[in-house]
Amino acid sequence: MDAQSWQVTQEEAGVRLDKWLAAPGRLGSRSRALAAIERGKVFLGDQEMTVDDAGRRLNAGETVRLWMNRPGSAKRRAPIRKRNAGLRIVYEDDSLLILNKPAGLLTVEPDEPDGTPSLESKVLAYLRPQGKRKPQVVHRIDRDTTGLVIFAKTAQAQDHLKEQFLRREPQRIYRAIVYGHPQPEAGVWQDYLRWDDKFKTQRVTYPDHPKAKEAISRYRVLERFSFTSLLEVSLVTGKRHQIRVQAALRGHQLVGEKMYLAAREPKRPIEFHRQALHAFRLEFQHPVSHRWLKFEAELPEDFTRLLEELRKER
Repeated sequence: MDAQSWQVTQEEAGVRLDKWLAAPGRLGSRSRALAAIERGKVFLGDQEMTVDDAGRRLNAGETVRLWMNRPGSAKRRAPIRKRNAGLRIVYEDDSLLILNKPAGLLTVEPDEPDGTPSLESKVLAYLRPQGKRKPQVVHRIDRDTTGLVIFAKTAQAQDHLKEQFLRREPQRIYRAIVYGHPQPEAGVWQDYLRWDDKFKTQRVTYPDHPKAKEAISRYRVLERFSFTSLLEVSLVTGKRHQIRVQAALRGHQLVGEKMYLAAREPKRPIEFHRQALHAFRLEFQHPVSHRWLKFEAELPEDFTRLLEELRKER
């Protein structure tokens, strides 16, 4: 095989595949990179890339191969679209499936009575034709929270990832729009919460309560608007509804929040159809190769529009 191969460096991690190939010393232009992908000349490891993969973000340590003289690749191919069951796939290999979840979709609960499927059932529909077993849940995000979610394809991968989460090793970074201006502008939220099964909510409690679970988040203000703020919140622990309840406890409920409200009502409530919360970045160790992986999910359109409106009033 007349092929070239390169390993993605730490500095290049997060770059789009087509942009990475377009760099000097490789293909030199975006148009050549896209043509090579379309003609089946580009592989990530042993997997052929398609036009759907042009925007895929690369990870450090991955190997990109360019097979310029691949037989049958002289002519442009009709685009090969992956059957993805309506999933927004960020990354996939034999062990993992990383998805960008939309709002309004439960992560793992049964399908809704109105016929709306859960994310888990969509993943199952995607994997079934591949002969894969039921996907293994690693963690969840709330129904109306958008962003990154991991599913494991094997029980072994699930066990390895869950152990990482128990050791608090993965980095889970969120974007949140809240009312008010937190002071100080960076810090730690630490509380003890207990889950109320009857009302399906978190309650703040005392450390010695038999059902108390420690909840820790780190936050920092990214932007201040006239009466709201854009926060980056990093989960140290991962309790259900954690960011939503901790922000409200400090008088900074999320815009669009319906369940966890601050003691004082916002002076200028904003109409938003869901809590303004997005699972933006996810970092963890691959369960098989042990490489450190980093993924980001762009802010969804509704979140971006809200930010644009808030910036006009700054």
